[in-house]
Amino acid sequence: MESEKGPQRYISLMRLTAKGLAELSDSASRRKTSEDRVAALGGRSISFYAVMGIYDFVQVFEMPSNEAMMQYVLTARRDGHVEPLILPAFDTQTYGDIVGRIK
Repeated sequence: MESEKGPQRYISLMRLTAKGLAELSDSASRRKTSEDRVAALGGRSISFYAVMGIYDFVQVFEMPSNEAMMQYVLTARRDGHVEPLILPAFDTQTYGDIVGRIK
C-alpha cells in the first residue's frame, strides 16, 4: 500500500560484488552517480554509512514511490558493483497508526 503522507523511506543493506571490490577506488564517484540517480527519480539519499559485518554499506533513502525505488534498484544492480537488500521503513508515527488499526 502506497503512503499518502509523502515520500517513503527505504533502508538499503549493500554488499560489494567482486566487480565492486575490483573497482573499489572508484567508490566515491559511484556514490555521486547513485545520489544523482535517486534525485532524478524524485528521491533523496538521507544517509550513507560504510559498515563492518556481512554488509559493506547501509543507505537510507526517501523515494516518492515503490516504483521509483524499484527503478533505482534495478539500475544499481545492472551496474554490478553492489548487491542490495531493500527494506521499506516506517517512522514511529506510521508504525503506531498501523498497530492502532490491528484489532
